[in-house]
Amino acid sequence: YIFVWKLCVFSTFDIYAVLLRPVFTKQPGSVVFPLKSGEDQREVVFSCEAQGHPSPIYRWKLNDSFILPRPGSRYSLMGGNLHITHLNKDEDVGIYQCLASNSFGTVVSRESSLHIAYLENFKTQRRTPVRVREGQGVVLLCGPPSHSGELTFTWIFNQYPSFVTQDTRRFVSQKTGNLYIAKVEPSDVGNYTCVVTNTVTKTSVQGPPTPLILRVDGVMGEYEPKIEVQFPDVVPVAKSSTVKLECFALGNPVPTISWRRVDGETFGRKVDVNKASGVLEIPYFQQEDAGVYECTAENSRGRNSVQGKLSFYASPHLTEKPQDVQMTIDETLVWECKASAKPKPSYRWLKNGEPLDPMEDRLQVNGGVLTISSLNLADIGMYQCVAENKHGRVFTNAELRVIAIAPDFSQNLLKAQTLARLGGDILIECKPRMSPRGVISWRKGKEALRESHRVTVLETGSLRIANVTKMDGGLYTCVARNQFGVASSAGSLLVKEPTSITSPAGHLDVTVGESIVLPCQVSHDATLELKFTWFFNEQLIHFGSHGAYFEKVGGRSAGDIMIRNIQLRHAGKYTCAVQTKVDSVSIATDVVVRGPPGPPVHCKVTEVTQTTASLSWGPGLDNHSPILSYAIQARSPFSLGWQAVTTVPERLGGKQLSAKVTELNPWVEYEFRVLATNSIGTGEPSTASKRARTKDTLPRVTPARVSGGGGGRSELVITWEPVPEEMQSGPGFGYVVAFRPLGAPGWMQAAVTSPESSRYVFKNESIPPFSPYQVKVGVYNNKGEGPFSPVITIYSAEEEPSRAPGRLRARSLSASEVEVTWKPLAWSNNRRRILGYELRYWGEKEKLDMARVVRTVGNRTSILVRDLDGSSTYSLCLRAYNSAGVGPLSNIVNVTTKKPPPSQAISKIMWNTSDSKVILKWDQVHALENESEVTGYKVMYSQNKHRSPSIVETNTTSLELSLPVNEDYVIQIKPFSEGGEGSSSRQITIPKIAGGLMALTSVALTCFIMRRMIDLFTYIYGSHLILV
Repeated sequence: YIFVWKLCVFSTFDIYAVLLRPVFTKQPGSVVFPLKSGEDQREVVFSCEAQGHPSPIYRWKLNDSFILPRPGSRYSLMGGNLHITHLNKDEDVGIYQCLASNSFGTVVSRESSLHIAYLENFKTQRRTPVRVREGQGVVLLCGPPSHSGELTFTWIFNQYPSFVTQDTRRFVSQKTGNLYIAKVEPSDVGNYTCVVTNTVTKTSVQGPPTPLILRVDGVMGEYEPKIEVQFPDVVPVAKSSTVKLECFALGNPVPTISWRRVDGETFGRKVDVNKASGVLEIPYFQQEDAGVYECTAENSRGRNSVQGKLSFYASPHLTEKPQDVQMTIDETLVWECKASAKPKPSYRWLKNGEPLDPMEDRLQVNGGVLTISSLNLADIGMYQCVAENKHGRVFTNAELRVIAIAPDFSQNLLKAQTLARLGGDILIECKPRMSPRGVISWRKGKEALRESHRVTVLETGSLRIANVTKMDGGLYTCVARNQFGVASSAGSLLVKEPTSITSPAGHLDVTVGESIVLPCQVSHDATLELKFTWFFNEQLIHFGSHGAYFEKVGGRSAGDIMIRNIQLRHAGKYTCAVQTKVDSVSIATDVVVRGPPGPPVHCKVTEVTQTTASLSWGPGLDNHSPILSYAIQARSPFSLGWQAVTTVPERLGGKQLSAKVTELNPWVEYEFRVLATNSIGTGEPSTASKRARTKDTLPRVTPARVSGGGGGRSELVITWEPVPEEMQSGPGFGYVVAFRPLGAPGWMQAAVTSPESSRYVFKNESIPPFSPYQVKVGVYNNKGEGPFSPVITIYSAEEEPSRAPGRLRARSLSASEVEVTWKPLAWSNNRRRILGYELRYWGEKEKLDMARVVRTVGNRTSILVRDLDGSSTYSLCLRAYNSAGVGPLSNIVNVTTKKPPPSQAISKIMWNTSDSKVILKWDQVHALENESEVTGYKVMYSQNKHRSPSIVETNTTSLELSLPVNEDYVIQIKPFSEGGEGSSSRQITIPKIAGGLMALTSVALTCFIMRRMIDLFTYIYGSHLILV
C-alpha cells in the first residue's frame, strides 16, 4: 500500500512539495560514563533527532540487535532520544545506532559507543620487600586494580606528599605504572607506594607500600644498559592523534637515552623529547610522521637499542557522497560513494536500514559504486553507503524517488519556430516528460509524417530532416503516448536561403607600415541578421584592443576590416566567419608582411690583434625581402654608445657573414653587433658579442697641452693633460718627464707611474728664480717607451713681490661705495712678475684678520669697493701678488663713507595730461638727521613694466614730459643725494587718454579705474549690480 500511495503523490505536485524524507539533524555521540562507588544516579541519554514529513518514528540497536523498550524496563524513548537508567557495566556497554523512518524509508545513524569508566581498590595485602645492592637497577611493580578508562601513575616515597621525582635515574611508566630506578643509591632506601588515578572518574587509589632494602653483601659493579621499558614492534597511530613512546634502561653508570628515525629524517619542531629523554611525544600525527623509530641507551660500558614502527591509520572520511535523485521508470541509477582511509575502506549499501540484496540481477555493487538498472516503483526508498575499515565506519544518506507520469510537454515545448538552411540538415527535438518511456510519432500539418531517406524519427523521438527543401517548410507536431495518457506539442519549420561569401580567398603581400583592407562580402537571406567575426591565426580579434591596428569598415552587410600601419607581427592567416541563425561560413586570407630584416644571430669575435677584430655571424629572418648588406657597430667603456666602425671589406654584402674591424685602439675591451639591411630598411641589431680586448702594444699618443711654471721657491712645475685610458695601448702606463735649462746640452728625466697624473714638480735649491727651461713629456707601458711631446719653454718658480705699492688713497663716492687708488710696482723683472693686487678692508670694530679681500688682475691702479655701510669708517691696506705668493702690506689708510640717502619714499604723486604732455608733481622729501640732504630726483618711465625705463633727473618737485597720450606709461620717482639713491615711490600707471584733461593722484587713479569697471558691468548686466 505504500507504493500505491506514493504513485498518487507523484502525480500531484502541490502535495508532493511538502513531503520530506527523514534527515538526521542530531545524531548520537559516544559516551564514557564515570562510575563511582556509592552513586545511585546512573543514567545515560543518547540523542537522536530527524526531520521529515510524515514525522519520523525511531528505533534503536545495541550491538546490531534491536532494543525493545517496555514499561518498567531500564530503556525508554523520549522523541528519538534513548534513556538508559541504572547502568549495568556488563549489559549496557557496546555500540548503539538510531534508526529514523517515515513513509519515504529508513536511515541509520552513525555508530556511537558506551563505555563505563571505573576504578576498583587494590587488594589489601602486604608486599614483599625488594632487596638490591648499591649500584644495581631495580623495577618496582605497581599492578593496578581492575578498571576501565585511562589511568595515570605516580609513586609516593615513604609518606604523602613526598612523590618520586623523575630524572635520568628514575622513571615512572604511564603504560605499566611500574617505577624504574636505573642505579640504586643509599638515599633510595624506603617505602614506595603506587598511586593510580582514573582520568575519567577523577578517582585515585593507593596500593600497598613496597619496601626497598639495600643489601650489605657488596656494591654492584658497572654493567652495560639493559632496556626495561620499550615500545611494541608496531604501533598503529590514528591521524591527528598524539602518540607517546616510552624507553628506559637500567645500568651502571646511569645510561643516557637518545632517539632517532631510522630513515635519517630529522624530528620536526612539534616532536617533544621530555623526562630526561625517557618519552618521545609526537602530537598531531600525520602520514609523514610514520616510520621506524629507535631508542638507544648508552653508558661507558656499552649501548643497547630497540626499534618500533609507527604505522599511520585513518578512519574513513567521505570525499564523494551520493545525492538525492528523482528518476523515471526503466532508467538506470548510478550512485558513487568514495572515502579516504588508511587502510583503504570497504563499502556496503543499506536500503531503509537493511543490507541490499546483491543477488538481484538489476543490482550491482562494485566498490563504492551502486548501479540499479530498469528502475521500478519498488526501488523507492532511503539508501545509505557505509564506508568502513578496522578503525571505524561512516554513513551517508540519499533518497531515490521513482516517478510514473503521463506525457507532459510543459517543461519542454517544441520551439515555436525552427529555422533551416536550404540544402542543409535540421534536427527538431521532442523531449516530453513521461514515465515510463512511451511511443513518439510526428505529423506535418494534419497528416501523419512519413519517414524517408531524408526524413527520420530518431530513437530519442527527435525529428531529423536532411537536404532541406522549400517543400519541407510547415507546421510539425510531436505526439507522445504511454499507458497514462497522450500529449503533443507543435512548431513551425521555416526554410531560409543559404549564406555564402562572394569575396574570393586570397593572398596579400604588403610592406611594413602600409594599410590594407581584407574583404568579406556575402550573399544571404535578407530576413536574417549577419554576425561577422574575424580570427587571426585562429585567435579571436578584439577590435579596439590591438593598439588600434584593426578597424571594421564593412558596415552591416559586409565584414571588411582594415589593418592600419601593418607590422611584421601581423603576418599570418586571417579568417572571416559569417554567422546567421541558420548557418555559418568562413573564408581565409594569407597575409605576408615584408619588412626590414630581423636581427642577425650568433655574433661572435673569432680573432683579435692590436688594432683589429675578426667577426662572424649568421643571417636573421629576411622578412620576405632579401638581405642586401650588413653593418657593424662597436662599443667600448669609453665610447658614447654604439659607433660605426671601419671594416675589411669596406662594403659587406648580403651574403657576407664575416668581416675584419680595423682602426681599433690597442688594449681596449670592445663589444660588437651586426645590423642587416634590405630594400625595406635596416632591421634591429643582433645581440652584442662577448667582450673582447685588443692586444697591447707600445703607446703612440703623447700628452696634450704640456705647460708649466709657477710653484714655490726653487721649484720647476711641469703640467700636461693625461692620456685617456683608451689611448694607453696596454697595462703599466706612465709618463717620462724630461727637462733642461734653456741652452743646456743634456736632459734630466723623471718617471711618473700614475696614468692619471697631470703634474710633476722638480725641486732643487740651485734652480734660479724665473729661469727658462725646455721640457717635454713622453709615455711608456709594459711594452716599452713611446714618443715624446714637442719641446716647449717654461719658467721656474718666481719670487714673491718684495715691496708694497705706494701712494694708497681712498675716497668715498657715496654711502655704500669707496674708490681706492695706488701707485703700481714695476710690472716684471728677471726674478719676478706682478700678477695683480690684493686689497684688504675692515670696519672700525673689526680686526685685520677679519678683513674682507678683493683682488685685481693685471696692472690696474684703482678699484671700486661696493656694498659698504653708510656713515662708517673703514681701514684699508694693499699688497701685490704673483704665482709665488703675496708681498708686504702697504700703509693703512682710513676712509669714512657718506651719510645714507633719504629713506623716505615719495608718497603722493599728482599728474595730468594735456595733448601730448604729462605734467608730474610730488611732495618734497626731507632727509633725517643721519641722512644726506636731497640734491635731486630721478623720474623713470616706460611704456610697460617689462621694458627698460627712461630716466630724467631734476632738482625740483615737478616735471613736464612730452609723451604720446595714446600709450600707457608706468612711472616711478626716487630722490638722490651725495649718499646715493633713495627709496622709489610706488609704480603708477598713466592710461592712454585721447585728448581732454585729467588730474589724478595715485589714490584717485584707483577710484577712476574702479568707476570705469562699474560702468562696464552695469552696461553688460543691467542695473542689478550691488556694490559692497
